[in-house]
Amino acid sequence: MTRDDLDSFDHAILRILRLDGRISVTELANQISLSKSPTQARLKRLEREGFITGYQALLDHQRLGLGHVVFVEVRLTDTRESALREFNMAVNATPEIEECHMIAGAFDYLIKVRSADIHDYRLILAERISSLPHVASTSTHVAMESVKESGR
Repeated sequence: MTRDDLDSFDHAILRILRLDGRISVTELANQISLSKSPTQARLKRLEREGFITGYQALLDHQRLGLGHVVFVEVRLTDTRESALREFNMAVNATPEIEECHMIAGAFDYLIKVRSADIHDYRLILAERISSLPHVASTSTHVAMESVKESGR
């Protein structure tokens, strides 16, 4: 199944779930103007076919003491496939890294990191990020305010 196989009801379900993953099937059905059974069947199909890959809670990072956000440009010493695989595996094993994207441009990866404060981040950079495989250099950009996050 491809995205071309999705109809307007499927797209509506995905749009609503993106904003509220905890919505009840009954309320979802009401919002898309279908009865509960076909809505539930569509939801199960979208999960089974991989259009919905999971559900997660959105956290209040400030209250959890993780309000400090930085973006790190990473340049690698080696960009052959084996080096990229090693770097990617190490990133996935690093809990402090919230997001990591391969970039086409002046650097190789852009990493998003959350920490308690700048001191905590400096330790994460020194002990974790700089020691990732094939890292040649990093450049840090501190976020002053998060205006929009998590697709909201």
